[in-house]
Amino acid sequence: MQQDDTTISEAYQAHRPYLVDLAFRMMGDVGAAEDVVQDAFSRLMSTDAGEIEDYRGWLIVVTSRLCLDQIRSARARRERAHDAAEIEFIAPPQSGLADPADRITFDDRVRVALLVILQRLSPAERVVFVLHDVFGLPFDTIAETVGRSAPACRQLARRARRKIAAGQAGLRPAGLGPEVAVSEHRAVTEKFLTACATGDIDSLLEVLDPDAWGELVLGPEAARHGAVVTGAERVARNLVRFWGEGATLVSLSAAGQPALLGFVDRRLTAVLVLVMAGERIHAVQVIADPRLLEFVSAQLPALA
Repeated sequence: MQQDDTTISEAYQAHRPYLVDLAFRMMGDVGAAEDVVQDAFSRLMSTDAGEIEDYRGWLIVVTSRLCLDQIRSARARRERAHDAAEIEFIAPPQSGLADPADRITFDDRVRVALLVILQRLSPAERVVFVLHDVFGLPFDTIAETVGRSAPACRQLARRARRKIAAGQAGLRPAGLGPEVAVSEHRAVTEKFLTACATGDIDSLLEVLDPDAWGELVLGPEAARHGAVVTGAERVARNLVRFWGEGATLVSLSAAGQPALLGFVDRRLTAVLVLVMAGERIHAVQVIADPRLLEFVSAQLPALA
């Protein structure tokens, strides 16, 4: 007996934001990520209702396998080497950043540069690294996805960490504090993504500091900063209004506070920086500077 429509609809609403985020982290293309997740749900619809006990776990495995297949296929079609010259312009000027107003743009360039580094991993290394180090899945589950033993997956993760550590050298400018662990704010970011996608104001309020504020930044110049919205409820309602149905948010956590990429109709329209205070989000800066968006879009690796 196939899955009923209600079960599929509930699973889609509950798990799609997480799955799109996971797929994007592997492939770097929001359109490809959305297509892969749609494919996973199509496969779910054709399965026997009694075969699946854990829908989330099943969808994670199927989505990851589909991503791995696409990554391998893309690499077979076109080997795309990223050398140091591609990210050379990300390094800070010799004199340092002249204007503090430019700092947020630079920090986000560092975050996006890590996507470039991620492409240096083999398909299996990338999938294992994303599933384990970013999303915290156990190696036994990952082994089922990539078709290798758990010890082999541990080795792939170690190899991936070494490559990423080597690639990160020189990306962080002097003066930045210690880097925040990717997993430290993962639960908050995941809840934020799902709450925005489903329009769940209450869940957003659970991760926002009561005195949270939000700001639209159109450019580094002070005159191009939008009005600041204060108070968790006002911030939450604005987030649902702009980043709910019709938009897609995916995470990009590195070099400090978590960040999100916001897409509308598969076009990058903003970078959202989440300023954390403990386990709550203290501020949400929505950066829509055309120069930054052009830079980010150019760095995202297309699979087509």
